[in-house]
Amino acid sequence: MKDKSKRNPWAWIPTLYFAQGLPYVAVMTISVIMYKRLGISNTDIALYTGWLYLPWVIKPFWSPFVDIIRTKRWWTLTMQWIIAFALAAIAFFIPAPLFFQLTLAVFWLVGFTSATHDIAADGFYMLALTEHEQSLYVGIRSTFYRIATVAGQGLLVIIAGLIETNSGLEPLAITVNADPAAEWKAPQLDAIYSAEPDLEGELAFITPEKEMQVAVNTPEEVTVDINGVAVAMPFSKYSALMLDSVKHMNERNGFVVAEKKAETAAVAVADNQESAFTAWVKKTFGEDRQPFTARDNNFAIVGLRLNKKPAPGEEIVLNVTHKSGDQSIKLEQNKLPTRFVFNENNWDKPAYLFYEVDHKLTASTSAKFEGASGNIPLAWSIVFAVLSAFFFIVAAYHSWALPRPASDGANEAGTTASGIFSEFFETFKSFFSKPQAWVAIAFMLLYRLPEAQLVKLINPFLLDPIDKGGLGLTTGQVGIVYGTVGIIGLTLGGIIGGIVAAKGGLKKWLWPMAWSMSLTCLTFVYLSYATAPDLLTVNVCVFIEQFGYGFGFTAYMLYLIYFSEGKHKTAHYAICTGFMALGMMLPGMAAGWLQETIGYRHFFIWTMICCAATIGICAFLKIDPNFGRKTEKE
Repeated sequence: MKDKSKRNPWAWIPTLYFAQGLPYVAVMTISVIMYKRLGISNTDIALYTGWLYLPWVIKPFWSPFVDIIRTKRWWTLTMQWIIAFALAAIAFFIPAPLFFQLTLAVFWLVGFTSATHDIAADGFYMLALTEHEQSLYVGIRSTFYRIATVAGQGLLVIIAGLIETNSGLEPLAITVNADPAAEWKAPQLDAIYSAEPDLEGELAFITPEKEMQVAVNTPEEVTVDINGVAVAMPFSKYSALMLDSVKHMNERNGFVVAEKKAETAAVAVADNQESAFTAWVKKTFGEDRQPFTARDNNFAIVGLRLNKKPAPGEEIVLNVTHKSGDQSIKLEQNKLPTRFVFNENNWDKPAYLFYEVDHKLTASTSAKFEGASGNIPLAWSIVFAVLSAFFFIVAAYHSWALPRPASDGANEAGTTASGIFSEFFETFKSFFSKPQAWVAIAFMLLYRLPEAQLVKLINPFLLDPIDKGGLGLTTGQVGIVYGTVGIIGLTLGGIIGGIVAAKGGLKKWLWPMAWSMSLTCLTFVYLSYATAPDLLTVNVCVFIEQFGYGFGFTAYMLYLIYFSEGKHKTAHYAICTGFMALGMMLPGMAAGWLQETIGYRHFFIWTMICCAATIGICAFLKIDPNFGRKTEKE
């Protein structure tokens, strides 16, 4: 008879960590996209979904209960079944009149259930695998977690978009071509009135500008006719004026609902006012750089409308999104809604889209946008029904696939209420009483100190223009450099780190991984001082830095597992992840201010100085040389 306490890790680690990543993406990302498509205001989305991160922040506080009551296998499977039913409930509630309140409540349930699943799954990982196997598969589990985030943010959203596209009117297709050689022309808001309605044909959206040419370069000053008076203004002010005009016209014509601004008792502070400390830091450590000359992005405005009057009481909702092409041409969605509601009262009035063209473009390019008017509630109900079905399947599969390690026995203290609470407080006491507890906490907070600051400024550095200290890449180029090449480097670094750590053990590879985490930051020092590095050089540097971080991060994760070893390893690992999050959050909060104060070059030098903390704290760690290595018994 086959031993159920041992099963090939490939049979359950990929699916377990793929299942661990999906609920997090559903709560933190997919919910935001869904609510936006369903017409919830940005204010409400930011306020209510922002709080959904709370379960992952406070999960260490209830992790002892997972350690004390029942087994980690039981908790893992139970949470997966609950998530399956909860996702089905979201799919059921989306078409309901009070869908926002009902689905939000269920998202809270999914959040707490998913956070509990994280605790149990990580604890089960440590119980079901030997130390050598934990080292070997640490990169694999991270990889499948990342795959889940990509699948959730990409594939599921694509499914919803396909259903919307194929369940309503003929999709509206708009192509915007940007040409650096083209001469700038003012947008014509009245061009929509030249589109002839087809009152006898099928209901459809019309626009005279299905394919439009837009210049990249802009004039320094524009003359505008305001109430019959010619007024000259800087292009930046003109662009802001046109953006505001589009916003008010869409609201006045009834396509979108004006959002109420939150009333805050803000203290009036001058825009350019800085503290004495900031001024001192800038004077002492700041770059000696020429004043930055800002360039403005050009913009394009496209009008659209229905070709004929819809049926009485009928509402047709149009959502416009980027479909393909260069992301350096983007549809403004942060300040302007791109969801329009057409009805019998406003069908013959124009709705306007506002596009921005990155001023750093040097070659002709284009982007395609699509307006879908299908059954949005149905589309998202199907998405969450698919997610629910996946979790029913994965829960059933894991009921068979998850091994039953002997060490995953129910805690005897969990049989009485007094025993449970006694063990609860003992869990936290034992964590801080462990040998080298404060050294370990310092390691959790300081090991990633350079990366915690660097990660916040990589995208801004790549995007900012050269005379501001950045590399001046376009949005589309950054998507390839950091969103593709960087992710590949990070993933490969993690996988290779796990393989080598499994051969030599954590102690042997701690120093190489720490130096890998540190020295690869030099790539950004080089890029900040290099004169107009080409795109290949930028890609190579980002790949090296992200590979080094992924490789070095392996030691960090393995040390968390090592320090968590003992009676309460599940709860202790959850507490470790809390310090891990804190170690990324606090330095990241100050990184933006520091960079703006001292400039990119000196900021990246500062991150190299912070590498001393990464290397220094490793000198104080005491690690069993055999941890992570394969033993003769294995």
